[in-house]
Amino acid sequence: MCRVVDLRQAVLAKNDVAAQVLRTELTARGTTVVNLLSSPGSGKTALLERELLLARERGVAVAALTADLATENDAVRLARSGVPVKQVLTDGLCHLEAAMLGRHLDGWLPEDTRLLFVENVGNLVCPAGYDLGESLRVVLASVTEGEDKPLKYPTAFGLAQLVVVTKTDIARAVEFDEAAFRANVEQVNPGVEVVLTSARAGDGLGVLLDRALAAGSGAGTHTPVMARQQHGHGHGHGHGHEHDHDHDHERDHDHGHDEGGHDHEHEHPHVHTVAQTR
Repeated sequence: MCRVVDLRQAVLAKNDVAAQVLRTELTARGTTVVNLLSSPGSGKTALLERELLLARERGVAVAALTADLATENDAVRLARSGVPVKQVLTDGLCHLEAAMLGRHLDGWLPEDTRLLFVENVGNLVCPAGYDLGESLRVVLASVTEGEDKPLKYPTAFGLAQLVVVTKTDIARAVEFDEAAFRANVEQVNPGVEVVLTSARAGDGLGVLLDRALAAGSGAGTHTPVMARQQHGHGHGHGHGHEHDHDHDHERDHDHGHDEGGHDHEHEHPHVHTVAQTR
């Protein structure tokens, strides 16, 4: 068990270095990364599609990269917005990592991109511990998932700089208790903003885009208490983990990574870029 813990810490430390390098490079070229985390079926893709359309209407140079275990369905949907979209199939890997993201952006991301939305793999455990070089980390939860979601996944919600509630058009039908949800969010992440949205009805549309643009312009973002307590990372993301998947990390990472993580694609043959959809 000690070996697994040490290995995990080494992997996360290496990822943090790669994330900071990527953040510095993208910031220098004027690109802000927004990391979107949620459970499967949260409505993340539907909301992102609306936000991409709005960004295009406003003349904001925006792109999106979406990661899934299989299928290019989300990329096809997002490409309807008319912005550059890239699909990454992880073929079993439950999260993106900074070095992996950097490789997929190399040679693809347009130079004038102001905002890059990264739709992470759909789960709230694995991705929570991995900084992707983002300037804004957003966690989404639908009204159908239960008010106790923040308590069940305290790391994902505890490190969020913005919490978005989706599918509010059916909140009454599923008896969503907004006050209880907000109280639970406040318990794990005091002071974080909670935004209510409905991609179908258009409620709250544009708030995510506005917050992303504000983060890119240097406006202060929320610093979670959890991030301040753990490691004091300058980018505001600590590494508390629910890790109920010790075996996944040993399987996925015990491959003697080279310095800088540039051979990661060879060490994980099941991780590959599939297609760029425009």
